[in-house]
Amino acid sequence: MSIFGNIMSAIFGRGTTAQASQPSGAQGGPAAGAPSSAQRSAPAAPQTAPSIVPGQSVDVEAILNDLASKKREKLNWRTSIVDLMKLLDLDSSLSARKQLAKELHYAGDTNDSAAMNIWLHKQVMIKLAENGGKVPADLKH
Repeated sequence: MSIFGNIMSAIFGRGTTAQASQPSGAQGGPAAGAPSSAQRSAPAAPQTAPSIVPGQSVDVEAILNDLASKKREKLNWRTSIVDLMKLLDLDSSLSARKQLAKELHYAGDTNDSAAMNIWLHKQVMIKLAENGGKVPADLKH
Protein backbone atom coordinates (compact mmCIF):
# COMPACT_ATOMS: atom_id res chain seq x y z
CA MET A 1 0.00 0.00 0.00
CA SER A 2 1.17 3.53 -0.66
CA ILE A 3 2.25 5.81 2.15
CA PHE A 4 -0.68 8.13 1.46
CA GLY A 5 -2.92 5.06 1.46
CA ASN A 6 -1.55 4.18 4.89
CA ILE A 7 -2.32 7.71 6.10
CA MET A 8 -5.86 7.44 4.74
CA SER A 9 -6.33 4.01 6.34
CA ALA A 10 -5.06 5.21 9.69
CA ILE A 11 -7.44 8.17 9.74
CA PHE A 12 -10.47 6.98 7.80
CA GLY A 13 -10.36 3.53 9.35
CA ARG A 14 -10.83 5.10 12.77
CA GLY A 15 -13.67 7.26 11.48
CA THR A 16 -15.53 4.34 9.91
CA THR A 17 -14.86 1.49 12.32
CA ALA A 18 -18.52 1.16 13.29
CA GLN A 19 -19.65 1.07 9.67
CA ALA A 20 -16.96 -1.40 8.65
CA SER A 21 -18.03 -3.81 11.37
CA GLN A 22 -21.66 -3.70 10.20
CA PRO A 23 -21.74 -4.74 6.53
CA SER A 24 -24.96 -3.86 4.72
CA GLY A 25 -24.98 -6.98 2.55
CA ALA A 26 -25.17 -10.62 3.50
CA GLN A 27 -21.82 -11.81 4.91
CA GLY A 28 -19.99 -8.68 3.85
CA GLY A 29 -20.82 -9.10 0.13
CA PRO A 30 -18.76 -7.27 -2.45
CA ALA A 31 -17.57 -4.64 0.01
CA ALA A 32 -15.22 -7.20 1.52
CA GLY A 33 -13.08 -7.62 -1.60
CA ALA A 34 -14.32 -5.67 -4.61
CA PRO A 35 -12.81 -2.24 -5.17
CA SER A 36 -15.22 0.68 -5.05
CA SER A 37 -15.40 3.32 -7.75
CA ALA A 38 -13.39 5.58 -5.42
CA GLN A 39 -10.59 3.00 -5.31
CA ARG A 40 -10.58 2.55 -9.08
CA SER A 41 -10.38 6.30 -9.72
CA ALA A 42 -7.81 6.97 -6.98
CA PRO A 43 -5.15 4.26 -6.92
CA ALA A 44 -3.67 5.55 -3.64
CA ALA A 45 -6.98 5.05 -1.78
CA PRO A 46 -6.72 2.59 1.07
CA GLN A 47 -8.72 -0.57 1.49
CA THR A 48 -10.79 1.00 4.29
CA ALA A 49 -12.04 3.87 2.12
CA PRO A 50 -14.95 1.87 0.60
CA SER A 51 -16.77 1.95 3.93
CA ILE A 52 -17.19 5.71 3.54
CA VAL A 53 -20.63 6.50 2.21
CA PRO A 54 -20.70 9.19 -0.51
CA GLY A 55 -21.67 12.50 1.03
CA GLN A 56 -20.42 11.38 4.44
CA SER A 57 -17.32 13.04 5.80
CA VAL A 58 -14.82 11.90 8.38
CA ASP A 59 -13.81 14.55 10.90
CA VAL A 60 -10.04 14.43 10.44
CA GLU A 61 -9.35 17.05 13.10
CA ALA A 62 -11.41 15.24 15.76
CA ILE A 63 -9.74 11.90 15.00
CA LEU A 64 -6.23 13.36 15.09
CA ASN A 65 -6.91 15.38 18.25
CA ASP A 66 -8.22 12.23 19.91
CA LEU A 67 -5.11 10.28 18.90
CA ALA A 68 -2.85 13.12 20.08
CA SER A 69 -4.54 13.18 23.49
CA LYS A 70 -3.57 9.52 23.96
CA LYS A 71 0.13 9.99 23.13
CA ARG A 72 2.76 10.78 25.71
CA GLU A 73 4.81 12.77 23.21
CA LYS A 74 3.37 16.15 22.23
CA LEU A 75 2.97 15.97 18.45
CA ASN A 76 2.14 19.02 16.37
CA TRP A 77 0.21 17.24 13.60
CA ARG A 78 -1.43 20.53 12.54
CA THR A 79 1.80 21.82 10.95
CA SER A 80 4.30 18.95 10.86
CA ILE A 81 4.15 16.03 8.41
CA VAL A 82 6.68 14.20 10.60
CA ASP A 83 4.46 14.58 13.69
CA LEU A 84 1.36 13.63 11.69
CA MET A 85 3.02 10.42 10.55
CA LYS A 86 4.29 9.67 14.07
CA LEU A 87 0.80 10.25 15.45
CA LEU A 88 -0.52 7.65 13.02
CA ASP A 89 2.29 5.22 13.97
CA LEU A 90 3.75 5.40 10.46
CA ASP A 91 7.38 5.59 9.37
CA SER A 92 8.28 9.29 9.34
CA SER A 93 11.87 8.85 8.18
CA LEU A 94 13.28 11.03 5.43
CA SER A 95 13.14 8.13 3.01
CA ALA A 96 9.45 7.54 3.77
CA ARG A 97 8.72 11.24 3.27
CA LYS A 98 10.64 11.22 0.00
CA GLN A 99 8.53 8.27 -1.11
CA LEU A 100 5.36 10.16 -0.13
CA ALA A 101 6.63 13.17 -2.08
CA LYS A 102 7.08 10.95 -5.13
CA GLU A 103 3.56 9.52 -4.74
CA LEU A 104 2.10 13.02 -4.54
CA HIS A 105 4.21 14.25 -7.49
CA TYR A 106 6.42 16.72 -5.65
CA ALA A 107 8.37 18.70 -8.23
CA GLY A 108 10.79 20.38 -5.82
CA ASP A 109 14.16 19.28 -4.49
CA THR A 110 13.68 16.38 -2.06
CA ASN A 111 17.05 17.25 -0.52
CA ASP A 112 15.45 20.48 0.78
CA SER A 113 13.54 18.57 3.45
CA ALA A 114 12.09 21.70 5.10
CA ALA A 115 10.38 22.88 1.90
CA MET A 116 9.34 19.33 1.03
CA ASN A 117 7.84 18.78 4.49
CA ILE A 118 5.75 21.95 4.29
CA TRP A 119 4.51 20.97 0.84
CA LEU A 120 3.77 17.40 1.96
CA HIS A 121 1.68 18.53 4.93
CA LYS A 122 -0.36 20.85 2.75
CA GLN A 123 -0.88 18.21 0.08
CA VAL A 124 -1.86 15.52 2.58
CA MET A 125 -4.50 17.81 4.10
CA ILE A 126 -5.82 18.72 0.64
CA LYS A 127 -5.94 15.07 -0.44
CA LEU A 128 -7.67 14.04 2.79
CA ALA A 129 -10.33 16.67 2.09
CA GLU A 130 -10.67 15.52 -1.53
CA ASN A 131 -11.26 11.97 -0.32
CA GLY A 132 -14.06 12.72 2.14
CA GLY A 133 -12.14 14.12 5.10
CA LYS A 134 -13.52 17.10 6.93
CA VAL A 135 -10.37 19.21 7.29
CA PRO A 136 -10.48 22.72 8.82
CA ALA A 137 -9.87 25.47 6.25
CA ASP A 138 -6.76 26.70 8.09
CA LEU A 139 -5.12 23.29 7.58
CA LYS A 140 -5.60 23.33 3.84
CA HIS A 141 -3.27 26.34 3.77
